[in-house]
Amino acid sequence: MRLDTQSAPRISVVIPSFQRPHQLDACLAALADQRLSVTEFEVIVVDDGSAAPPRDVVATHAARLSVRLIEQRNAGPAAARNTGARAARASHVVFTDDDCRADPEWLTALAACIATNPGAAIGGRIVNAQPDRSGSAASQQLIDFLYRHHNGDGTSARFLVTANVCVERRAFLALGGFDSSFPLAAAEDRDFCERWLEAGHPMVYCAGAVVHHSHDLTLARFCRQHFNYGRGAHHLHCARARRGQRGIQLESPAFYRDLLLAPFRAPHDTPRRRATTLSVLLLLSQLCYAMGYARERWLAPVPVPSPVRA
Repeated sequence: MRLDTQSAPRISVVIPSFQRPHQLDACLAALADQRLSVTEFEVIVVDDGSAAPPRDVVATHAARLSVRLIEQRNAGPAAARNTGARAARASHVVFTDDDCRADPEWLTALAACIATNPGAAIGGRIVNAQPDRSGSAASQQLIDFLYRHHNGDGTSARFLVTANVCVERRAFLALGGFDSSFPLAAAEDRDFCERWLEAGHPMVYCAGAVVHHSHDLTLARFCRQHFNYGRGAHHLHCARARRGQRGIQLESPAFYRDLLLAPFRAPHDTPRRRATTLSVLLLLSQLCYAMGYARERWLAPVPVPSPVRA
């Protein structure tokens, strides 16, 4: 049996997926348990060229969800998200990842935030689902730190990540969506946030909209992730230069000091040895980031912005 809704939903949830059927299954199961009525949202899974598209996984949840699968050739998560947004029927599109599990109140919280912040991009809270993994915990520490640094009290946010973000569909598509020319799943979310704000659209943070991110990071995967983030940063700086902006924008020394001290200042009672481990990993993340940036810049230097003419 397949669940169908007659009227257009309020929210379209878009999930890019590639070669992770088990994670996708858990993600869809969590969406089936949402407090928001199933008639008020749809789910669009965009398979990004998996060797075995997750047709059976999606079909398993079709009795409890208004869910459909779109298959495309491998083009990266940015392109997959854009594909899903173009196919969405709702006025608002919510993006998450296939290795995320949403709290039951996730969509209810986002719907309430949409009502009070019309036209805003809305980012929710991301929680590490693998706290025993030091690499996963350190990456979560970095996200939490960046959210505090860039988003302040949440009413004038400047940075959101695609694991938990909601946008008005028409404005998203008018902006061109995510830049699919970014070669990696890295920094295309930062690029989109910058273009969204430059277009005059507001951005807010909604702490009540929670997803649990289950990213199993060994030390090698952790280093590779942040190396790729550095590579993505180079492409972000190239994109800025193409828009006539300053490409490289380094943070202040205080930023890096506060980042490394963040594990010791956590609100919960973190043992000192654990905090030290996380601080060392955060330092390692920045070294890997710098190496990834240097590698990419060596291959393709940042273009010089054209002079602005009156």
